[in-house]
Amino acid sequence: MKKIVKQEQVAQMHDKLTRANAIFLADFRGMNVDKATTLRNELRAAGVEYKVFKNTLFDIAAKDTDSDCLSEYLTGPTAVALSYNDPVGAAKVLSKFAKESKGVFTLKAGVLSGKLINVNQIQSLADLPSREVLISKMLGSMQAPATNFVGVLAALPASLVRVLDAIRAKKEN
Repeated sequence: MKKIVKQEQVAQMHDKLTRANAIFLADFRGMNVDKATTLRNELRAAGVEYKVFKNTLFDIAAKDTDSDCLSEYLTGPTAVALSYNDPVGAAKVLSKFAKESKGVFTLKAGVLSGKLINVNQIQSLADLPSREVLISKMLGSMQAPATNFVGVLAALPASLVRVLDAIRAKKEN
């Protein structure tokens, strides 16, 4: 590759590493084209960018970014998954694919919000419920006190009516 092309690629990757809120590294040794295509399609559907990038160029691009701590994991063939929105979705797809591929595709490490995470932490991230489920649970929790308050307020007139009905029934006897 020409030096100008390499510099351009490094600048583009530096920009992507700066914008990404989660970065995952994986070893894809021995993966065939069909599996790679399947993985790319699943990651694309989850809004994740997947690239195979030269380790030395990645190391240069990572300087002065949160992903600078990934240098020690840049050995062998390395694929980079960049998530700009939902790191949980990316972790789910990558972890599922790593389990199904049985050693052909293995996760190395990642960076989440500026902090280095290992394979176990990536798996823990993948085990979290999706963003939509977490939001619905939070909204349900926020709505529960209001619902209970309305139930208490509705019970007061009903209790009054039952007391008045009991007094009426007692006076009739």
